[in-house]
Amino acid sequence: MLKALTPNLMVENVREAVDWYSSVLGFQADTEVPGDDGPVFAIMRRDGVVLMFQARTSLEADLPLLRGVPIAASQTLYIDVDNVEELRRQVDGKATIVKELHDTFYGAREFYCTDLNGYILSFSQSIS
Repeated sequence: MLKALTPNLMVENVREAVDWYSSVLGFQADTEVPGDDGPVFAIMRRDGVVLMFQARTSLEADLPLLRGVPIAASQTLYIDVDNVEELRRQVDGKATIVKELHDTFYGAREFYCTDLNGYILSFSQSIS
């Protein structure tokens, strides 16, 4: 039985990621693992959504396959929300919008933005 999926996103600076997700999207740090120059790992939560952030140096040590891999995404993180229009207003001027609010063929209203590391976040609300 599968129980949960929690993305672990590689970042150059965990503190900056924690600060951005806190101030822009209202996430709260649940766990931080300290390192010599600040945290090397953090778990953040908002409502039912959990994200992990791990410093490049730490993740490359754990998984050498990731050495030299560019940070950013070739996928989107699709996040279901209650009020997509309010969230869109909340991130205005704080995140780069890559696709404005729009209605989809599958009955959702959504928008896409990037975080400070180039990860693509899709926020979606059912309108059907």
